This record gives sequence, C-alpha cells and structure tokens, in this order.
Amino acid sequence: MNKKRLGYLYIVLTAIIFSTMEIMLKQVHGVFAPLQITVLRFLVGGLALLPLTLTTLRRHGIFPERSALRTWALTGLLNVSLAMVLYQMAVTYTKASAVAVIFSSNSVFFLFLAFLLLGETVRRNNILALALQLAAILVIVEPWNAQIDPLGAAFAILSSLLFALYSVLNKRTVVRYGALTVTCFCFLFGSLELLTLLLLGHLAPIASFYESIGLSIFAQVPILAGITTASLPYLAYICLINSAAGFVCHMKAVELTSAKEAGLIFFIKPALAPVLALIILGEAITANMALGIVLFLAGSAVSIVPGLIETYRAAHITPAPKAPPRDAQD
Repeated sequence: MNKKRLGYLYIVLTAIIFSTMEIMLKQVHGVFAPLQITVLRFLVGGLALLPLTLTTLRRHGIFPERSALRTWALTGLLNVSLAMVLYQMAVTYTKASAVAVIFSSNSVFFLFLAFLLLGETVRRNNILALALQLAAILVIVEPWNAQIDPLGAAFAILSSLLFALYSVLNKRTVVRYGALTVTCFCFLFGSLELLTLLLLGHLAPIASFYESIGLSIFAQVPILAGITTASLPYLAYICLINSAAGFVCHMKAVELTSAKEAGLIFFIKPALAPVLALIILGEAITANMALGIVLFLAGSAVSIVPGLIETYRAAHITPAPKAPPRDAQD
C-alpha cells in the first residue's frame, strides 16, 4: 500500500473513531466530573502510548530537541487544558450530535490558521466554505429559538478553533518526529498541566479564587472517583480508542497526506456522528440538524474537493512535450 492510500485509510479510521467520541462521553455523563474525564482520557492515553513512543525514538536514534518539547508543552496546553475542556463542557451543556457537527468546523479554521501562521494559500473556495460552515452553525444552534443551549454551542466553536490551532502548530514537528511521538508528548504535557490546575483546586484559597472568577468547574474536582467495573469499559474506550488511537490516526493523516486532504476527516464526521447518535443514544435528527449537516458537507466539499482535483491532475496528467527549437526543426 503506497503512502497516499495509507493516508486515506487513516482519514477513514479517524473519522469513524472521532464520530463515536461525543456518544461515549455522553455515556459517562454524571459518572465522572467533566474535567475529571478530560484529564483521565489524555493522561491514560499518553501513558499508554509512551512505551511504544520511547521504543520508536530509540530505534531511530533520535530524541526530541528542546524547541520541539516547548512546542508540545504549548500545544498540549491548547489542546487538553483549553480545547478539550471546552469540548467536554459543550457535550455537558447540549446535544452530543450538535457538538459533533459544530466541532467539525475546525477543518476550515485550520486552513485560515495555516495561511496566517504557515503562509499556506487560502483561495476563494475556502472563504465560501467558511461562510457555509458558519451558516450551518447558525442553523443548528438556532439562536432565535434557543433549542440548543447557546453556551454549549459557543464552547464547541471555541474548542474547534483551538483544536485547529493545535493541529497547525504541530504540523512541522509531526513531519520530523512522527504522529506517535507528537501525540504522546502533547497528551502527557497537556494532561499534566491540567492535572496541576485541578490539584491546586483542592486547596481552599485556590478553590475560592477559581469560584470568584467564574471557574468553579476547576474547584474540588475528583480524580479517581467513579472508576468502577461498570464504568471502566467506557473509560477504557474513551482513553485508548477515542483519544490515543484517534489522535494518532489524525496526526498520521496529516503526516501522509496534505492539510486539505486530512480535512476530509471532518467532511465524513458531521454526516456519520448524528446517525450514530440516533442509533446509540436515540437523539433525533431534527429538520434544522439535517439542514445544518447538508451545509457542513457543502462547505467541506467546497473547501476540499478543488484541492483533491488538483492533486489528482498533477499525479495523472502528463505535460505535453515541448516543441523542438526552430533550428532543430530546420
């Protein structure tokens, strides 16, 4: 299997794994505190990846440079302590299917952040895609009817933006060190940073401070409570499949294909996740949800398909031979 086909396999695997994430988090809602499940999924996921990561680094005779470690400390903070905290809060406040669709807007955020930070080209079709995805968010959220909690929707949008930033900032290091290493260290840095904030929240003065600035969700958060034989299978799936395997597959997709092609993950997810939520959770697909899915798919298609066509043409169309110079013809 060549590199490109393997990359497409990772895109499909990631889309399937990510499409079950909101559903599994909803299954443990009320069993674990929102930030408890967040820190556990990345800490356990990072520790599970660590032995294989160290073996891989040793086999290739490389060790991450300080600049890479600083990048992963920053991106771990962005992803775990910010994006995924907001993501978990979004799932708590509103429907899992709505969060799944809104979060998929990160594919377009990624393109614009790549333009600002990496100098990648943004075309008119990308701007049209952003407009379509913003329209999809408005249709799904329906702020005029308040059927979906607007605070939950806002958390999902911010989470999507920060996840896109996490992906862009890791683009260079994933080429140098590989998806496994980047995911492992980002998980460990991010979970330890979040764990520090949560442990500080058990101190009365810090807990009072959190509450005074509206961050009571960080105060007195249990770390191990709720882990029972009944909840352990769900926790294991969330930590090892949704988090560890899902994020490694995502980084492999970015590594083996282009940024535009890796965006196909969030072209598949908005259509698949609501269907899975209907089957597993019984969450109905309403008319506005169906319209929002169509707009998301249209936005993703407008954003991604032109790049795929260009890639195909470059790989399969042979340039016409140049005409010989006139002197040679004579």
